[in-house]
Amino acid sequence: MAVSRGGPHRDGGPGSAGPVTTDGERRTRGWQDNLREYALDVRAGVRDGERGPLLVIAGLIVIWIVFQGLDDNFLSPRNLSNLSVDIVGTGLVAVGIVFVLLIREIDLSVGSVSGLAGAAFAVLNVNHGVPEWLAVVVAVAVGTAVGAFHGVFHAWLGVPAFVVTLAGLLIWNGLTLYLLGASGTINIDEEGLVASLTSHHFGDDLAAYAVAALGTAGYVLAARRRRSRHRAAGMPYRSDGEIWLRTGLLAAVAFAAAVTLNRFQGLPLALLIFLVVLVVSDYVLRRTRYGRRVYALGGGVEAARRAGIGVERVRVAMFMVSGTLAAVGGLFVASGLTSASPTTARAAGSGMLLINAIAAAVIGGTSLFGGRGSPWSVLLGVVVIQSIASGMGLLGVQDAVQFMITGGVLLAAVAADALSRRAQARRGRP
Repeated sequence: MAVSRGGPHRDGGPGSAGPVTTDGERRTRGWQDNLREYALDVRAGVRDGERGPLLVIAGLIVIWIVFQGLDDNFLSPRNLSNLSVDIVGTGLVAVGIVFVLLIREIDLSVGSVSGLAGAAFAVLNVNHGVPEWLAVVVAVAVGTAVGAFHGVFHAWLGVPAFVVTLAGLLIWNGLTLYLLGASGTINIDEEGLVASLTSHHFGDDLAAYAVAALGTAGYVLAARRRRSRHRAAGMPYRSDGEIWLRTGLLAAVAFAAAVTLNRFQGLPLALLIFLVVLVVSDYVLRRTRYGRRVYALGGGVEAARRAGIGVERVRVAMFMVSGTLAAVGGLFVASGLTSASPTTARAAGSGMLLINAIAAAVIGGTSLFGGRGSPWSVLLGVVVIQSIASGMGLLGVQDAVQFMITGGVLLAAVAADALSRRAQARRGRP
């Protein structure tokens, strides 16, 4: 990450652009100097083995150019709007995966848990007439309880997370099939609460523009506040020029997205909910004491224990978060299909949902080795995964080929993560 160093007469570290300027010099520099410094910092980060969002964005641009060249409908407002809705179910599951990956663990059950939540909702609402809102609450609570179950077995009984969640994958998938019965599918009300999660759009153009403006303003306020705190503490901090450069890029992307969405049906409710979840999750991890404990645990178990962190409680909590978000993601997947069915390739409960969720987290920059990543990394990762699926769907590529390509992308992301850690280790960095 590109930073400026506070205070005069201090040289930058491995990721800096050279000798550090004073605050007075920084104020007199033009935007060209800030852009050059930012580019040099990014280059140094890549040289040192750091993976940043710019590399993922570059890959995403290439993917979009290729598919647009193969099919003119790929970048149409309709397809991009559908893409913004399709990312939500997988994205929510992936956010839960991030919480678990940060503590150096893995949850292989999220696909089955999402399917179980969808089945629980459908059985309660359709078969037993339970009101939708109550069925939703029960379905999400089921995911939380399953996560607690996994966490207790792992944290308190010492069973490896891989084994616990692999067993859970089989158990909850079997329970889902049992609940759905012989048909294996239960259709939900197409006009109901859950179905509206992915079908409702805010038709007023102002809604999309307001979200874009709020997001940009929120970034500016957070960046300047972080700059002030770091500057006061004598820590590395970004210059004003870099903050405004980043703000301009964010505003351009946000308002371009708003214009595109408004050219179809407006801001999707599903996308708005996803963005809110990302903001809240990021705040919890980066701005609360509990979030700092999560990152500390990802940095090393023994060090976390010596710092007085309740390792077992944190582990259980992370699996509960993973289970809860898997359940919520499962409801969004059921909403998009207007049915609960784990038998189709894209449904909640399928192995493809698990692979896509892990791939989204890792591609976005969350490390499989713990201690590095954020919920926002999921946004880029899931857009990459869903863009590939959407493009191949438009081209009529069969599922078998899509699976192989997605697996290859996941393998490449994990290999890049491993090479990044190896490069940093050679340079004596943690």
